[in-house]
Amino acid sequence: MIAGLVSGFSLMFLLILSGCSAGTDAAADCNPHIGPCTKEAGGYTVMLDISPKPVVHMEELTFDVSFSGVVPEFDTLLLDLSMPGMDMGKNQVPLNREADDHYRGQGIIVKCPSGRTLWQATLLISETLKPDFTFNVRD
Repeated sequence: MIAGLVSGFSLMFLLILSGCSAGTDAAADCNPHIGPCTKEAGGYTVMLDISPKPVVHMEELTFDVSFSGVVPEFDTLLLDLSMPGMDMGKNQVPLNREADDHYRGQGIIVKCPSGRTLWQATLLISETLKPDFTFNVRD
């Protein structure tokens, strides 16, 4: 029984130590440090721009989403920030529609204690339309 408890505590300790270092096969597919990232989603071309540049951890960032062609008719959209393959808790940025048909909001990308820098911004347009942008954040 004691051996089982020790083994259980050892496993729990290893999981805590690993923190946000869980492996993933995801790779960056955009570089927000040099300009907007673009994705095709349904009938939309979606552009995500993050400022200031370079995009760094633990600083307030402005997220700007625009659409080429038809602009969705929502007052607010949500941008979900996450680490691929890791549960970093819920971090969603409300994006409000601006007069120039851009959606803007402010948020913070937290720093992973392990040093991982790969993040994903998923635009929640509808249940089935969720374009995502995977990028590295700088220190």
